[in-house]
Amino acid sequence: MKDSNSRTRQLTTADFKLPAALVLLSAVPALGGIARLVSVARDSHVSVDNARFLHAPVPVVIHIFSATSFCVLGAFQFSRGFRVRWPGLHRRAGRVLALCGLLAGASGLWMTAGYEIPRSLQGPLLYGVRLTVAAAMMASIFISWRSILRRDVARHEAFMIRAYALGQGAGTQVLVLLPWMLISGESGGVTRDVLMTLSWLINILLAEAIIRWRLRAPRRTAPAFSPRASPS
Repeated sequence: MKDSNSRTRQLTTADFKLPAALVLLSAVPALGGIARLVSVARDSHVSVDNARFLHAPVPVVIHIFSATSFCVLGAFQFSRGFRVRWPGLHRRAGRVLALCGLLAGASGLWMTAGYEIPRSLQGPLLYGVRLTVAAAMMASIFISWRSILRRDVARHEAFMIRAYALGQGAGTQVLVLLPWMLISGESGGVTRDVLMTLSWLINILLAEAIIRWRLRAPRRTAPAFSPRASPS
C-alpha cells in the first residue's frame, strides 16, 4: 500500500525547486555549447579561437551533447518527488546519464590533452586541473555504479553527488568569471585559470557539505542515478 501511494503521489512545488535551480545553473553553458556547435557547423574562416574545433570537431561535439545532458537532465535525478513517483524511469535515466557523464569526462580529457589551446585560455595550472577534474568525475561515476550494484546506497549517492558537482563546473565558472570580466575587462590569463579552478573547488566543497548533511539526516530518499531498485 505504501509503495502504491508513493507512486501516485502528486508532485509539489518543492519537488521542482532543486531541479529548476540546477537547470538554471546549466543554462549559460548549455547555450554556449549550442552556439559553439552552430559555429563549428557554419564557420569556414579559421581563427585562433576556432581552429582547434574546426580541425577536430568530434571531441567538442561529444562533450557538448554529453555534458549538457548530464547536467540538465541529471538535475531531475536529485528530486525526491521524481524518484518516488517514477522509480523505474529514475533507474533507466540513471544508466543513460552515467554514460553521458563518462563521455563528458573522456571527451574533456581528449580536448585538454589533444587540442592546441592558446596559453591565454589555458595555462599549466588549468591544464592540470582539467585533467584531474575529468579523471575524478569518471572515477566517481564508476565507484558510484559499483556501489549501487553492491547495494551500498549511501556510497552510491555520495559519489554521484561528487560527479555531478564536478560536471557542473562550467555553470559555477559563469557566476565566478562574469563579475571579474565585467570589472577588469579581461577574459584570459592566469587570473582566469585561478578563478576557473576556484569554481570547481567551490562545487566540490559544497558537494562534501551536502554528503555529510545527508549522512546525519534520517534516510528518506531513494538513491540518485540508481541502475537497480534500492534495497527494501
